Amino acid sequence: MTEPQLAEPYLTELAPGVSAFVQPDGGWCLNNAGVVTDGSTTLVVDTAATERRARLLARMIAESGAPAPRTVVNTHHHGDHTYGNAVFTPGATVIGHAACRSELLAAGLQLHAVWPDVDYGETPLTPPSVTFTDTLTVHVGDIEVQLIHPGVAHTPGDTIVWLPQQRIVFTGDLVFNGGTPFVFMGSLAGSLRALELLRSLDAVTVVPGHGRVTGPEVYDGIERYLRFVDELARQGRADGRTPLEVARDADLGPFAELAESERLVANLHRAYAEQAGGEPGAPLDALMGFGDMTALNGGVPICCHA
Repeated sequence: MTEPQLAEPYLTELAPGVSAFVQPDGGWCLNNAGVVTDGSTTLVVDTAATERRARLLARMIAESGAPAPRTVVNTHHHGDHTYGNAVFTPGATVIGHAACRSELLAAGLQLHAVWPDVDYGETPLTPPSVTFTDTLTVHVGDIEVQLIHPGVAHTPGDTIVWLPQQRIVFTGDLVFNGGTPFVFMGSLAGSLRALELLRSLDAVTVVPGHGRVTGPEVYDGIERYLRFVDELARQGRADGRTPLEVARDADLGPFAELAESERLVANLHRAYAEQAGGEPGAPLDALMGFGDMTALNGGVPICCHA
């Protein structure tokens, strides 16, 4: 299978002292990160899936004139957002939601299990050493950084990183811009509630977990997609059909333009579980979920773009 030819990551300034590290094309394992600095101290939002990409982030921070980060915030436990933590420690303290820490410790080097042939480099498991449960405020000089847990959404341990003075929000994977949302490890209903929380912040600039920096208008398309999945699941369960059967016959309509469309079947598995009374974030069978995504992808294994 031909590997995708991708543009290199880049650092783009959003406001004085605030930048986004964007990794095209935003597909599987190519997440965004954030940098907040006052010139004397630096905070990073998320890292990367490989040592090479995390070191590129560190180098770009240094080349921008900012000091080495003293704080790393993880928006959730998935390896594309956390594998690079070790590049910044022990000089930086890693902060995350309590469930981010516990989920990361339980999952281990999860990307290695899904994509064993990727050259990850040295990525020792480095979970948050400082955790919170609801909200936590960090100050980078005069820049206020609010960490907000929206409840179970993309995962059990999501964190929204909100800069109220700059009206910039780093959403983690609550938002995919141009990619299909993914709630298999979290909650469809919780993701809808998280969108309402994001709207209430009244951000001007939205840094999604994957895809280009955008504005709050991105929330509307995500909501429409999640409600589409919810309705498909309700009809599919009523008809006694499996998530894979429903996904294969689904007319994606306006959502056909989203990348990673195979995520539909994984999202349906979560919707089926919730509609049957399952707890948000309760573990589902990952082999089943990824197996069905491969089947929906025409039998072609999902490609890690990192």
